[in-house]
Amino acid sequence: MTKKKVAQSLKITQVKSAIGYKEKAKRTLVALGLRRMHQTVVLPDNPAIRGMINAIPYLLKVEEVKE
Repeated sequence: MTKKKVAQSLKITQVKSAIGYKEKAKRTLVALGLRRMHQTVVLPDNPAIRGMINAIPYLLKVEEVKE
């Protein structure tokens, strides 16, 4: 069995406004550290962050960062 290469960090950018979406989506953005359009944060790649990304994929652009 081969091991899959996993990114150590994720570069997350907000690409769409949260206006018009449910409060839960807005709170998820804040939990990720995103407060405005086109803001980018680099967060560790773990199941909690992946879960938040999967909850609002229509608002985000995600790139894997290999350090």
